[in-house]
Amino acid sequence: MSTTGSVGAPALKVLVIDDSNTIRRSAEIFLKQGGHEVFLAEDGFDALCKVHDYQPHLIFCDILMPRLDGYQTCAIIKRNARFCSVPIVMLSSKDGLFDKARGRMVGSQDYLTKPFTKDQLLQTVRQFGAITQGSV
Repeated sequence: MSTTGSVGAPALKVLVIDDSNTIRRSAEIFLKQGGHEVFLAEDGFDALCKVHDYQPHLIFCDILMPRLDGYQTCAIIKRNARFCSVPIVMLSSKDGLFDKARGRMVGSQDYLTKPFTKDQLLQTVRQFGAITQGSV
């Protein structure tokens, strides 16, 4: 029996990586309201363990974090053959062309500017949901 998220879409396992408790909690509330299973990580090192443990279908990753930034975290995840097909969406408070390009260079599929709305977050999940259901 498969669970479904909003609008009949399959529920996804989503990992949110952000050093801001406010952003993590907002994303968690929005995603759970959309019917998705949510895992939270406060930095890149925490995220690497959770990617392995929970095998998410989609990852949202902040760029500016202590210890291991979002670009480094994304690159490490993408180098692992087991997780290289998992879409990663970078999160940043800056909407810069350089940040978007650098994110693409390390393997991210998209970019979401903070603060994001519930609709923006769930639309991004829907966008990648169809892709990930076939790959994991």
